[in-house]
Amino acid sequence: MALVALAVWRVGSDEPYRADLSPRTAAPTARAGAAASVTQELVRALAAGDADAAADLAPAGDDRARALLGAVAHNARDLRLTDLSARYVDEVGAVSSDGSWTAALDLTWALDGFDQQPARAEVLAHFAPDGQGVAVTDLGGGDRISPTWLRGRLAVRRTPDVLVMAGGDQASREARGYLQRVRRAIPVVRRVLPGWRPAVVVEVPASPLELDHALGVAEGTYTDIAAVTAAADGDPRAGGPVRVFVNPVVTGRLRGAGAQVVISHELTHVATDATTAAPDPWLQEGFADYVALRDVDLPVTTTAGRAIASVRRDGVPDGLPGPADFDTSATDLEAAYELAWLACVEIAAEAGERGLVRVYRAAAGGASTTQALGTVGLTRAEVLRGWQESLSRLAS
Repeated sequence: MALVALAVWRVGSDEPYRADLSPRTAAPTARAGAAASVTQELVRALAAGDADAAADLAPAGDDRARALLGAVAHNARDLRLTDLSARYVDEVGAVSSDGSWTAALDLTWALDGFDQQPARAEVLAHFAPDGQGVAVTDLGGGDRISPTWLRGRLAVRRTPDVLVMAGGDQASREARGYLQRVRRAIPVVRRVLPGWRPAVVVEVPASPLELDHALGVAEGTYTDIAAVTAAADGDPRAGGPVRVFVNPVVTGRLRGAGAQVVISHELTHVATDATTAAPDPWLQEGFADYVALRDVDLPVTTTAGRAIASVRRDGVPDGLPGPADFDTSATDLEAAYELAWLACVEIAAEAGERGLVRVYRAAAGGASTTQALGTVGLTRAEVLRGWQESLSRLAS
């Protein structure tokens, strides 16, 4: 079409054709080699905990980027990061008109004394031309996992078996408060699981949005969730690094006992390797609540209030909660957790606490729920019937 249009123009015009020989400005391109070199300089600065060296990798005059890179170096030092490496992978998206671009980095890191294996994730980094070189303008964000320690200055508190990192304006207070909660939760979990040897890492991002970034999920996924236990790098492999991620807004709204139950619940997941185990969700979540609520002096009308309201509204359920009931977007998520807890209370009432632990371990080890219940002489139908009768009594 372009050739035809040119021919018509030449025939119908008295003006001679003159080619446009004016110089054209080349489109900006990513300078991958220079960015890869800067990435290695950043790794060396972080490994040394050298905030000034890290900040010097920001563009001249970009105070925000300087502050961020310096903060990340402080975090690396305070967290005692080991196995730290980063490799420039490739550009992500188009290069902007000002020459800046985003790239993926293959990042590895570990927390000394806590992680048996290093975490590994593909994270985003942002680069821009800076004079004759290339500078780092930002780290993390986007739709990839963004480790909390990459996103801003953290307060870090630790004991030999607990490490808490917290961001945001109240970071120091948050870190201190959650360290105390974890230390109170450890004996709660060990009363039911005495063989557990704790090594707990808790991350408290600055906001629910930063929580989503840390987990590499769509924005808003965990807006209404108090906390979640997950692999640090999104890979739930055996022996991989595990974190308890806390939503500071939701947990901050809870009263003291409620916040403590949340932490005890999540530590039960840590103690039972819940990120790699695969029992039915009602058994996994109900067992964690059983441990967390075991010694809490609250009436069942409080601890199962939403489940009771659900039964009064909709009647006794035909079956135990299914996977969809535990989705973060489920409309009656809290009721599902309470119903699951009451099912585990029913198992403990029939088989004893040791029996409940035995059922859970069997299911976590790969047995079906029916097979796991059979190890203590129970059937699924018996548990379902007893659970339904209990719900009927509570709702009457």
